[in-house]
Amino acid sequence: MSAKNTTDAETHMTEDERAALKERAKEIKGARRGTKAAVDPEAEVLAKIAEMADADRRLAERVHALIRATAPGLTPRLWYGMPAYARAGKIVCHFQPASKFKTRYATLGFSDEANLDDGTAWPVAYAVTELTADAKAALAAVLRRAVS
Repeated sequence: MSAKNTTDAETHMTEDERAALKERAKEIKGARRGTKAAVDPEAEVLAKIAEMADADRRLAERVHALIRATAPGLTPRLWYGMPAYARAGKIVCHFQPASKFKTRYATLGFSDEANLDDGTAWPVAYAVTELTADAKAALAAVLRRAVS
């Protein structure tokens, strides 16, 4: 069966996943129409963070500040409705709040654009429940490596 003929039930997508796809479609449509040029992408990211539930918002604010301080060359932007950070237009990392897909914890995920390769297996996402001094130092080290 072609993807064109599948229904939501056949693709087994959750309501949250469909919502994320709709957000991404809006982002792409806005970029095609040139509406992104008039909008500050960091302001969009900060507005999305402000909309989050308290626990996710507090964590996202701290992760955003950490990324901006550790990897200032990355450009904040939205990606599937989540705060993301890009280099040369390509996503390097993103923050997924726990509430996005009703998961137990938020994650800081990295794409294949991140320089994290280490042998034949390495982590590309980190669960974040609290940004303690140790967690901040560990994530800062990963971020520095990702953008090196």
